[in-house]
Amino acid sequence: MKAQNWSSKGISAISLLLSLSLFGCNPSLNSDNNLKLNSSSYFETRGLNVLAFNNWYDVNFFSDSKLSGIEIIHHGVRTATNGDVRLNPTPEQWDPIPQLVRREVNEQNNTIEAFLTYPEYQFDYRIKAEACSGGILLNVNIDKQLPKELVGRAGFNLEFLPAAYFEKTFLMDGKPGVFPLYPGGPMSVDKPGVTEPKPFAVGKQLVLAPEDPARRVTIIARTGELLLFDGRNKAQNGWFVVRTLIPQNTCGPVIDWFLSANTIPNWVRTPVIAHSQVGYHPAQKKVAVIELDKNDRPLASARLLKVTDVGQFVEKYKGEVIKWGPYLRYNYFTFDFTPVKETGLYVLEYGDLRTKPFRIAADIYENCWQPTLDVFFAVQMDHMFVNEAYRVWHGKAHLDDALQAPINHRHFDLYTQGPTTDSPYQPGEHIPGLNIGGWFDAGDFDIRTATQYHVVSTLVQIWETFRPARDETLIDQNIRYVDIHHPDGVPDILQQIEHGTLALIAQQRAVGHAIPGIIEPNLSQYTHLGDASTQTDNLVYNPRLKPDESDGFTSGNFDDRWAFTNKSTPLNYGSAAALAAASRALRGYNDALADECIATAKNVWDQEHSHEPNIFRAGNTTGVSLEAEELNAALELLICTKDVKYADRINALWPTVEKQFNRFAALAVRAKPYMDSAWSQKLEPLVRAYKNNLDKSYEQNPFGVPISTAGWAGSGWVTYFGINTYLLHKAYPEIISSEYTFRALDYLYGCHPASDISFVSAVGTRSKRIAYGNNRADYSFIAGGLVPGILVIKPDFPENKEDWPFLWAQNEYVIGGASDYIYLVLAANDLLKEN
Repeated sequence: MKAQNWSSKGISAISLLLSLSLFGCNPSLNSDNNLKLNSSSYFETRGLNVLAFNNWYDVNFFSDSKLSGIEIIHHGVRTATNGDVRLNPTPEQWDPIPQLVRREVNEQNNTIEAFLTYPEYQFDYRIKAEACSGGILLNVNIDKQLPKELVGRAGFNLEFLPAAYFEKTFLMDGKPGVFPLYPGGPMSVDKPGVTEPKPFAVGKQLVLAPEDPARRVTIIARTGELLLFDGRNKAQNGWFVVRTLIPQNTCGPVIDWFLSANTIPNWVRTPVIAHSQVGYHPAQKKVAVIELDKNDRPLASARLLKVTDVGQFVEKYKGEVIKWGPYLRYNYFTFDFTPVKETGLYVLEYGDLRTKPFRIAADIYENCWQPTLDVFFAVQMDHMFVNEAYRVWHGKAHLDDALQAPINHRHFDLYTQGPTTDSPYQPGEHIPGLNIGGWFDAGDFDIRTATQYHVVSTLVQIWETFRPARDETLIDQNIRYVDIHHPDGVPDILQQIEHGTLALIAQQRAVGHAIPGIIEPNLSQYTHLGDASTQTDNLVYNPRLKPDESDGFTSGNFDDRWAFTNKSTPLNYGSAAALAAASRALRGYNDALADECIATAKNVWDQEHSHEPNIFRAGNTTGVSLEAEELNAALELLICTKDVKYADRINALWPTVEKQFNRFAALAVRAKPYMDSAWSQKLEPLVRAYKNNLDKSYEQNPFGVPISTAGWAGSGWVTYFGINTYLLHKAYPEIISSEYTFRALDYLYGCHPASDISFVSAVGTRSKRIAYGNNRADYSFIAGGLVPGILVIKPDFPENKEDWPFLWAQNEYVIGGASDYIYLVLAANDLLKEN
């Protein structure tokens, strides 16, 4: 076998194999690529980090999120993850995952060891990562022989990001290959008809991207063989997987890999000039945040250049770069160019780096919300045919909604049906009337009720506060038809309020209360990508017919979505709040629906107060806390009716508001005009305390907004922060500045960690062009969609993949975030009118 260069020192694979022992590394090997455990308990050298179980599968919600086990951050890009023992060659999201028992870090020995188990198989194992000269040794150890049922199934996998290796090559034992841009097999089929990928390369030594010093990785198997798979043959979100099977009839150290990732000498990550891709109002505070590698040396100044009509770049401002300090793994500096107020096109320049052009203009936010209403909301409309010029986004979807979900059933996507149906229908029986209204919740196609009522409530607040009369979309409920860029004489936002309201009122009509939601019954349907109208046959299931048999109205195909129908008092309050609010907005447009909405909302309130609350919890599908949902219902009904009983109930819930004011600030301020003077007096000290907490956010990060470190990235929290501060400013301008709201928009538009991209597709010069919408398999986007944004990979790596749409926690559009975003932009426009 011809020796292959595996490191910047040129050490051959043969000499490496001769030097490695089964249990450790030979300390006599020398290389610049020497990983060391750092204070954050991961392995580090310049240009390379290896994480070992710093992150764990999302066991409570979404299972395998491509964020666990052994992970590689290579020249600033996370290129590998899920280094762990798995039971499939290319695991999908809901395939079995182990349990992490404990993780031990030994700084003296430069090792991290994870202890794990598959309890259903009584299979325990350990994975040890040991840094040594030139790379890292990965061992899998078992104390007992592999259970028979796992022979040929259990193996150590390490998954590599396809987008990092597109248009790149590999060498397996010296035999050349090219990483496929599009999956093309090979595949096998077992007896039940289940497909499994077969390896497209097998050997002892794998070199990934030998031609690319930034991506070259060498893996050498001291035991067993390396099998290279393409996970996209099973699922579009699959990764390239390197795998070694655990041998049978063996215990102790059963897998031994050496992994070396090339590093570029003296590598320094390119700086980021974080700024708004949309631009700035002349009167607005304008601060760019410069993000630097910890090995980079800051420059003294930055410049703002105006772009002329003949393509010249003319300096308009030069200013000092001010040190903010470290945050996560980077160092941050600020460049304040607020003095520039002249309308025009500008770029920021820091050293040799220039940004994309952006505007300074008085109408800077006027149109920023429009793609979200015009396009994104239209595309998300369920039960409708959605057309845009020559393009059909989807046909009339889910006209066969819905079957009663079976009792005692836990769905894989957070829904649960308890021991009763809480409806007049038997499990599997069709519930008529649910095939109307509503939006696809996110990149998938379910109708999550809590989301639906949040969106309706927010749209009503937008209508009542800002009165946007924009009409660019034809929506005809009678024929279930939507045509984007086709005015029909009715404000689009009213038609969207109507569409969401129809879904909520349909639940009350059908079963007498709000239901958790409607969703596909099985994974094969849930993972459907493409036209939503092909997810089912749109014919109501008829058990008297055979599969694929139809009478033209019903069919024997058991493909209808399921309705999860358990009673939940918080959920019912949330729905009632939205119905009450909708009754106000729809008055004069659809009076019959408005009348039904307010009557239903009042009835729900009275019914729920006639008995003990029904508290049924299932994931995020059954509403938030009882007090929060009741407060929302009380406020909306108070606004509608002015009935003192609702004000009394709000007063009675004051301790909840006081205790969690950060959460209830917006509601408390909205209630202020409808409550007595005592309410206002109690609010002011809470607002002042809230202001003190706001100022602390700038001490925590250089962007001045709350950045989430949870398992779902935080654009939604930033939007919520911007809306809260807007409402508080309007009520208490002497306490709360309008600046916080603009900070939130700046963050969404590019002033955030890791990059300067706008998180709103098609808004801003450079925005998200690859995202997790229902068209994600096309590596595309939906205009106006807002992605979750920056996910902090523990302990310190901010990430938002721009070339890989399938990481939902970073890139999935959600309809609730879209409505909040519209509100935030219109709020900013309103604040600019003050100036």
